[in-house]
Amino acid sequence: MTDHTLPTARLGDAGPEVGVQGLGCMGMSFAYGPTDADASRATLERALELGVTLYDTADAYGAGENERFLSPFFKAHRDEVVIATKFALSIPPDDPTKRIIRNDEPYIRQAVEASLRRLDVDVIDLYYMHRRDPDVPIEETVAVMADLVREGKVKHLGLSEVTGDELRAAQGVHPIAAVQSEWSLFSRDIEAGVVPAARELGVALVPYSPLGRGFLTGSFADAEKDLTAGDFRRQQPRFTGDNATANAALLAPVRTVAEAHGATLGQIALAWAQQRARVHGLPVIPIPGTRKPARVEENTAATRIVLTEEELSLLEPIAGKVAGDRYADMTFTSAGRE
Repeated sequence: MTDHTLPTARLGDAGPEVGVQGLGCMGMSFAYGPTDADASRATLERALELGVTLYDTADAYGAGENERFLSPFFKAHRDEVVIATKFALSIPPDDPTKRIIRNDEPYIRQAVEASLRRLDVDVIDLYYMHRRDPDVPIEETVAVMADLVREGKVKHLGLSEVTGDELRAAQGVHPIAAVQSEWSLFSRDIEAGVVPAARELGVALVPYSPLGRGFLTGSFADAEKDLTAGDFRRQQPRFTGDNATANAALLAPVRTVAEAHGATLGQIALAWAQQRARVHGLPVIPIPGTRKPARVEENTAATRIVLTEEELSLLEPIAGKVAGDRYADMTFTSAGRE
């Protein structure tokens, strides 16, 4: 039984209706240091009570462990949730900074079968190409994904970190329900090409890291000093050293707006992301990640905050002043190919 406190939006012209805020589940078993399985399970249940219906994972998160962890929750609430998972990106456990990308048919078919087994479901609601291999024509990759839809293994298709032109090429093969890309007060490169293409084609945008991987909440100021050794944010340029110091200063206007609303910094960052739907004229479903029930309550409450034009203007310059790239290697992002 859910509270249905969130309004809904549709993923693509013919995709499912989901709450306007989803939940990124990666950190429940991967990337952000020590985890608490019981707290994560409670977070999943609380999110559903609050109207969150889109749950995001990937086969790369913990080499499949994240999908296995989520499986019991999905099974208990199969008719209430929309399961999103991904293929194409492998992260060697001995080197979390390295990426191996594959978009070829044998790999895709192997990946979908493995995800179906780990999730213990008959069909995946939304299946993303996690990253793009430029050596494989995107039309070929999406044609294989379309076959998975026809075979009943996947319901809807998504792409992650693609350019506007790549999205148009993919849409020419099969309808794309959603594009997932980093989009936040700190990361706005997709507004140049991807967002206009998505609006033109009727594709929803699913921003990942809308809280700047936690930096926009003020929860840490320097990843190397404040975060545990296993936290992959210690490898991201904008969160360490002089970059971190410069970027922490950019939170001042966020604090000003937060004080005006009696809100947290994170809520203002999420409210900004949610309002991209109105600003750009397309469905936008951010997927902030958390492992705490109280935090998912805070995050979903941000959907009720409406920022004024003056407040949006105050926040507008932030992204242009951010020091450091969002990844050490930007070649596998849409910005690296635009």
